[in-house]
Amino acid sequence: MTSTIGITGVTGHIGGAVSRALEEKGVAHRLLGRNPQRFDERVAASAGLLDSAPLDFADPEQTAESMTGLDTVFLVSAAETAEREAQQLAMVEALTKAGVKRVVYTSFASPSPKATFTFARTHYATEQAIERAGLEHIFLRDNFYLDVLPLFAGEDRVLRGPAGDGHVSAVARADVADAAVAVLLDPQTHSRGAYTLTGPESLTMTEVAEILTRVTGQTYRYEAETIDAAHESRAVLDPEPWEMEAWVSTYTAIASGELAEVTDDVRELTGHAPLSLEDVLRRH
Repeated sequence: MTSTIGITGVTGHIGGAVSRALEEKGVAHRLLGRNPQRFDERVAASAGLLDSAPLDFADPEQTAESMTGLDTVFLVSAAETAEREAQQLAMVEALTKAGVKRVVYTSFASPSPKATFTFARTHYATEQAIERAGLEHIFLRDNFYLDVLPLFAGEDRVLRGPAGDGHVSAVARADVADAAVAVLLDPQTHSRGAYTLTGPESLTMTEVAEILTRVTGQTYRYEAETIDAAHESRAVLDPEPWEMEAWVSTYTAIASGELAEVTDDVRELTGHAPLSLEDVLRRH
């Protein structure tokens, strides 16, 4: 039997949640991951999983073989590395070579070649490559993840960065997964659509710290930095230049206002309201 849907990133938060949801619904799909043997027992025990195959962003030739026979691939973006854009463009070529008809791609809010957040430029390049390849596509443009905002704080529970008074309408990973399941189950309705997935509110870093304080009972605060100070405070971690720029641009993207828009796309796709930061914190 040949699988019609392939799910990448199945060991991660989003891909894993999407696969589990499809499995519960009895929707057959192929698990695509770097070590497919990890899924052998799960595949053998489930009527909702057909098979598994290797997928490595650094090996597009093998990946093309793994995706052969698939109609639709849920493509979770590659890990954040200096090679990310090249790997994702190679993955688009692999999709085409494999004869995949449709791709549901986890992109980023406000993708643009001039986006402040460096990886939003990578997502833009990938979207453009998908369109040039003539693939049917659905772009899920996620804002930053609500689940990750607490990790912006250091051990002293201070969120430091050059975000100024800018706002971010971060989205819960669970809502991204729900949105992905919805479009995978009804791709024709959403074909060539682009959805910006956000939470229900647009928050400043000060407001994020206030919510963290209220929910956890521990005191958090936001400390605004200049761009120079942000580079200096992170230099002790000895990051590579691309990594430093990504870290700092996370905050400057918030300061720019590019990530402030709140949309109703989560509700439109899933039928339920998006989770708030407080919801996510209380869940965890």
